This record gives sequence, structure tokens and C-alpha cells, in this order.
Amino acid sequence: MNAPHPPKVAGIDPTVPPPTHTVAPAPPAPEAGPAPDAPAGTPPPVTAPDAPGSLLQDRLAGWVSDLTTLHELTERMCRTSALDTALEELLRAGAALVGARRGLVVWEPGDGLGPRTTVGHGLGRADLGHLETVPREALLTSTADLLAEPGLDPRHREVAARLGYAAGHAVPLATDDARLGTAVWLYDEPAAPDEHHRHLIGRYLHQAAEHLALLLEVERTRAYAATLTGELLPSRLPRLPGVQLAVRHRTGPRGGGDWYDALPLPDAALGLSVGSVTGGGPGAVAAAGRLRASLRAYAVMEGEDPVAVLSDLELLLRLTEPARSATALFAYCEPAARRITLAGAGHSPPLLTGERRTEYAETSLSAPLGMLACWEAPSVEFRVAPGETVLLYTDGLLRRTGEPMDRAFARLRSAAASVPRALRGDPGAVADHVLATLLPGDTARGDEDVVLLAARFG
Repeated sequence: MNAPHPPKVAGIDPTVPPPTHTVAPAPPAPEAGPAPDAPAGTPPPVTAPDAPGSLLQDRLAGWVSDLTTLHELTERMCRTSALDTALEELLRAGAALVGARRGLVVWEPGDGLGPRTTVGHGLGRADLGHLETVPREALLTSTADLLAEPGLDPRHREVAARLGYAAGHAVPLATDDARLGTAVWLYDEPAAPDEHHRHLIGRYLHQAAEHLALLLEVERTRAYAATLTGELLPSRLPRLPGVQLAVRHRTGPRGGGDWYDALPLPDAALGLSVGSVTGGGPGAVAAAGRLRASLRAYAVMEGEDPVAVLSDLELLLRLTEPARSATALFAYCEPAARRITLAGAGHSPPLLTGERRTEYAETSLSAPLGMLACWEAPSVEFRVAPGETVLLYTDGLLRRTGEPMDRAFARLRSAAASVPRALRGDPGAVADHVLATLLPGDTARGDEDVVLLAARFG
């Protein structure tokens, strides 16, 4: 009669041999007597006992192995800097610890503030879609054998058969203060981790949850900063005869103080402005919003005189925020005549690009706002040829190239000159081409904001 097979237990290595202390002890050796040729009265030789502490050494070796594994996995988790990447690493490490091939994390912060998402390991988007149809309570419950579960939800049974898994091990993700979600690992056959591996995954998730909680706060802070910045900028660009507008705005990690604006003015005129406040973070974002709102008011009252607009903005900044400085450029555009009058305060000059030329507009030099005793720089006036596009931008576009400013200016001009003829009729396509050429793959260095405002005159 064959001996019954031991139950299958999931773990890091299900083929690990049993520890040495479980092997049946060998029968005791017969007591040795004195050697045949030894003189009478000689005591028998003393045999060496088994190595003392072998059991303890085995246990210590196992503990060291577990600690090494946990250290390596925790170190990999701590090297992640984005929430999505960290969740993928958690699933990968957990699958190795519990011996599963697939798994998913249902990310649902207990405070209800989000973000809420589901990340899979070894599961495609269609697989995750099927799992989303399973009731959460049923999906996020450990089950060693789904087919043998008497009260299994019918939809869960159907999805399990479709995806080919027969068991699941669910572990909550939580810190001492907050619940973050649940991780579930799926087995192809009925199985469950033993007590040892449940302890390992528990220790790992305890450390991982603390790191995930920190990344969650970073993610929320960035989202709040992006929302705040977006609310302080125009929700849409105006539509005026004779001019087409497009803008591209990228916020840096800290949330910088770059802004832009496009404002319809009396007599079918258009006011365009870009600017940047020193510093970063919420303070700079709020300061940029105040300056932009003030500039709009000055532009409505005296927009045809850009010098007066920036002079008022300079006075406001010195009186209300003496510790800050800012750069700004304001252009008063007359689309029907294709005439632009502009003034700048410490800001980079606009770039004109078309089929026949790509060149920087000549602007008078001026110090940034907040650093002038009085306003002395005059405005400049120029005309735009039909079909040409004027590019207004912030210095972040140049700095994020990681090159010296003179080379960055040359690269920007080259990028604008290389716009294909078929794209020149669309200012959005022109802006996209310039960004893709100047900052390929968005792998640019630096944390500055980027603003690129394109105005094409017909």
C-alpha cells in the first residue's frame, strides 16, 4: 500500500528538503569495550558525541537566509520613487515569497482621497478587466481551493475558470495609522503558503506599506500642485480672427511659478504674456497667479502700451512682495494688421518662424521685475508675415535641455526651423515638434516648468 502524499504547500521553494532534525535518529552503537590487546583494567575508549548545537546552527542559517532575502527585497522597494513602480515591485517580491505566478494590488486608501487603482503582475489588461467584475469581498479573501469552496461567488468561479487560477492568498496593505489596500496572489493549483512564508510576507509588507504611504503623500502633493497651477492658468485660449493660438505647459516636480496668458482686448486686439517667478513650490505658484491676475487688469486698462503694463506690474511686485523677483513679457497684438508691440523684463525674446525665416525678435534689455529702481527699457514693434508663428516661452524650456544658454538658444532656433511645411499651418503641431526636438522623450534634465505659447498669424 502506498503511503499518502503530503499536502502541497506554496512557498519560495516547495522542494526544500525537511530539516535534518526531523530525520529518525540512528540506532545507538554498541558500547565499545577495551581493545583485545589492552592490559586488564584499561577503560574503554571514549567515542566522540554528535556535533553539539547542530540544530541551533540550522535554525540560525535559516534566519540569516530569511533576513538576507527580506533585506534585498526591502532595499529594492525603497529604491522606487513612483507609486506605480512601487506597487509593481511589491507584487514581484510577494510572488517570490509566497510562490505564486500572478497577483494584483487593489489600491484603495482608507481615507477615501485616492488615487484608486488596480495593478497586476502576470495579468494583462483584459485579465484585470475580468477581475474587476468579481465582487471585492470575494476577490480579496484568501481561498486555498476555489473549486472546493462551498459558498464561492458564481462570478468569481467563472472568472477563475477563465483565467486559470485555483487559489488565492490575500494580505491587507496597511500602516499603523492607515489602510492602503489589499494584495492578492493567485495560484494555478490549489495551494496556500505555510506559516513560515506567511510570516515572511507579513514582515515584508509591513516595511513596504510604510514606503508606499510616503509615496502616496508625494503623489497627492504633486497632484494638488498641478491642480492649483492649472486653476491659476487660462482654462482655454480665446479665438480671434486672424490668429490661431496653442500652448504647451509642463509642470516641474516642485511646481514652479511659470505662467502664460492670452487675453482679448478692445478694438479686436490680443494680449499675450508669459512670465516666471523665482523659487518653486506652492508659494511660487500662488505668486505667479497673483501677478498674472494683476497683469490682466493692467492690460485691459493700458494694453496698447506694454511698457506701462510692466511698469505697473513692477511697482506692484516691489510693494507687495519685495523679497521676490520675476521675469515677464507682454505683447500687444493687432491680428488684422499683423503688428506686435511688446516689452520684456528680464525675459527671453520671442522667436518668429515661418517658411522664409526663423529668427529671434530684437527686444530691449531690462532687468527682471522687482530689481529696477525705475523703468527705462522701451517697447519694440514689428510685423509678422502671413503664415508666420510667434513663439513665446519661459526659460525653463532652455534650462531643461541641460546645455549652456547660448547652445540652448541655438537648439531652439534649429528646432523651430526644422518644422515640416505640412505642420506650419497648425500652431499646436509647431509647438509639439519644437518640444519633441528640443526635449526628446521628455527625458530632459532639471525641475523647471516649461511654457511654450504659439501664435500663428494668417
